Amino acid sequence: MPKASFHPFTRPRTWGRFLAGTLVAGLLLATVACLPAQEIPALATGEQTQVRSFLTRHCIACHGTDKAETDLRLDQLPLDLADDVSREHWQAVLDRIAAGEMPPPGKQRPPGKEIAAFTATLAPQLAAANAAARAAQGRTVLRRLNRVEYQNTVCDLLGIEVDLQGQLPADSSANGFDNAGAAHHTSSFLLEKYLEAADAALDAAIANHPQPPPLISKRYSLKEGHPVKTTKEDVYRFLPDGEVVCFCSSEWHNVWISSFYPPDPGVYRFRISASGVQSSGKPVTFRVTEKGKQLTGVNGLVGYFDAPPDQPTLIEFERFLEPRGTISILPYGLASANTVKLTGEEKWEGPGLAIQYVEVEGPLHANWPPASHRQIFGDLKQETFGVYNDRNRVEVVSDQPLVDAERILAKFTQRAFRRTIAAADTAPFVDIVRQRMENGYRFEPAMRAALKGVLLSPEFLFLREEPGQLDDFALACRLSYFLWSTMPDEELFTLAREDRLHQPDVLRQQVERLLTHPKAEALTRNFAGQWLGLREIDATEPSGRLYPEYDHLLKVSMIRETELFFEEILQHDLSLLNFVDSDFTMLNGRLARHYGVDGINGWEFQKTPLPPDSHRGGVLTMASVLKVTANGTTTSPVLRGAWVLDRILGQPPAPPPDDIGSIDPDIRGATTIREQLAQHRESESCGVCHREIDPPGFALESFDVIGAWRNEYRVTGAGKNVVINGQRMPYHLGKPVDPSDTLSDGRRFENIDQYKQLLLQDKRQLARALTSRLLAYGTGRAPQTADQEEVEAIVDQAAASNYGLRSLVHAIVQSRTFQYK
Repeated sequence: MPKASFHPFTRPRTWGRFLAGTLVAGLLLATVACLPAQEIPALATGEQTQVRSFLTRHCIACHGTDKAETDLRLDQLPLDLADDVSREHWQAVLDRIAAGEMPPPGKQRPPGKEIAAFTATLAPQLAAANAAARAAQGRTVLRRLNRVEYQNTVCDLLGIEVDLQGQLPADSSANGFDNAGAAHHTSSFLLEKYLEAADAALDAAIANHPQPPPLISKRYSLKEGHPVKTTKEDVYRFLPDGEVVCFCSSEWHNVWISSFYPPDPGVYRFRISASGVQSSGKPVTFRVTEKGKQLTGVNGLVGYFDAPPDQPTLIEFERFLEPRGTISILPYGLASANTVKLTGEEKWEGPGLAIQYVEVEGPLHANWPPASHRQIFGDLKQETFGVYNDRNRVEVVSDQPLVDAERILAKFTQRAFRRTIAAADTAPFVDIVRQRMENGYRFEPAMRAALKGVLLSPEFLFLREEPGQLDDFALACRLSYFLWSTMPDEELFTLAREDRLHQPDVLRQQVERLLTHPKAEALTRNFAGQWLGLREIDATEPSGRLYPEYDHLLKVSMIRETELFFEEILQHDLSLLNFVDSDFTMLNGRLARHYGVDGINGWEFQKTPLPPDSHRGGVLTMASVLKVTANGTTTSPVLRGAWVLDRILGQPPAPPPDDIGSIDPDIRGATTIREQLAQHRESESCGVCHREIDPPGFALESFDVIGAWRNEYRVTGAGKNVVINGQRMPYHLGKPVDPSDTLSDGRRFENIDQYKQLLLQDKRQLARALTSRLLAYGTGRAPQTADQEEVEAIVDQAAASNYGLRSLVHAIVQSRTFQYK
């Protein structure tokens, strides 16, 4: 047998067992209600003997001794129901035995009387232990703000825009998400990083220099920028009034505004006047990046924009820049510089990008000191206190330092701690100010120390929740971090102070408000980004030899398609079944070309009906998902199949045995992955799992590493030559792809289209799996055994709206699981 994976709430047959046993659970409630709130019951000696005896007769042969065929050693699993891990294991054992999953087919089944006796002994004790543990500690553990939440919270608290996430170490994940409390650890190293981040945040928020000079407001021509004025290649056409036309997309012709290097950090407004030239009526797409930042994923990317043909258009955006920062511009999809220079710009007839001018204005400050400074210190005056490298430095001063400190800190800690506060909450921080000033510090440095103390306080870094029903402030935080990944806004705080947020109608109104706010993009970016693995888009780089058409615009378009698709379903309450199969998607010109869909050009995305023969529809066939479930060279049905079981069906496969080696696909094309996996599936120890994992993986074999449709594999060895637009490709076509297979229950499919229809036959499991994911993300912990009934109730509500995604979010927020710790 393969190693077993015990996740009872994710297995459909176990759920069937649970639903069939709800009557038994109901009979146990009286026993549970009589237990002391914090007393975890223990099995009596006789009961332990009875349980061990049953296991010895029917289970230990496979789950005991050093020759055990799985990683679950029942002979070593303690009957300690006070331990969360042990209790979950025992609940899984009970459920799988009662459901008939264990012993597995082919093994002798225990007599019904023995199963009944085993269940009657263990079930009441488990139910009582689960209830007692829930009453004592709640279902979720204390969780810390992850680095995304930390950055968003600090920026909202202080009214600044600064990158703090990059200063903090990456967060660990549990249940697929990096906001899970069980995955968060705190160390001296992390606290040092928090200290550095707090310093950076306060530096950005507090104005320590006099009012800056008037705004920079200047118009620049690309003639003044590198490499236009330095290149020896004949690839630019110069027109009157400083207009420059670029005819190539070679990276070394990435033009930056080299004469613009601002001395002050801040937000700058850019206006680019651009148009397409000789582009046959189609827009010319171009990329704007922040000069000096590495372009990985969307890091360093300002955006892609479309220049319409022949008609100049003004493109405007704002960007926070560090001192000496600037932007660069590069057209997409044009010829290479080496090609253009052979003809020269004068005779070149291909498309180009014309930039008439670039205007820059900033740093943008409506008032001085900026709002972030006044949000902390109000209208307290400033005086000059020069330092060795800045003799014009100014600081806040106070005639009543302790009075002002107490007032400022009371306001600041109330927002930072995200609840009402008392004098005792601010007293330690006021003491910091007092002690610093007694030691000779001026008012502002003393206040900075106190403010840093607040930002390092556990009350700020952790989401504190008491067991039982959440109070309205804790509920406001759970709701805001679920949908916005940041602290509550003033409207949520007001409702919490009035003790009205928990009212169902009020809560529903707030969910609607939060979902329609631009900050709801965080749910797409952080939930969908982790659920679907979009964050892993840069984990591998496709082979340039096998996939020469892969480029940065395609990668960014892949991610954006999936994000916009998720938002479309959420905002319009479309059925979550669209994630499996849909008759539309969100396409721009680059992705449409990749998918073989005609009639779409440029960067801008649009909701696009899919042709019946496109084989697309749903996230399974999106290039982003297909990219993150492959490596840079080959695809693996095992990896993709495991992804589908885990992310879509909520049935994560068991990990492979330690002594099973990996399968490396043959990129020379001598054998197919199906031929290699055939030996694995014939093995008794591997076949059980591979019969579940491989079919969805084979269904997706019609898509290559970068999500393009294929009928044959691309190989580096001998094969059919490939010529595209007169150019011979560096790869060959090998053996044909076979996307057919049979599910473990005997249902047959011939391709991905038929497989998706088989998935849709169990709509409830699809909804159950997504509900569990959303609960794990929204509460910081995946649903446990005690949450199964509540999950089913949520799925029932979703079913009434044809499994609308927005309706599902409402049902989750209204649930006991969400509103209780």
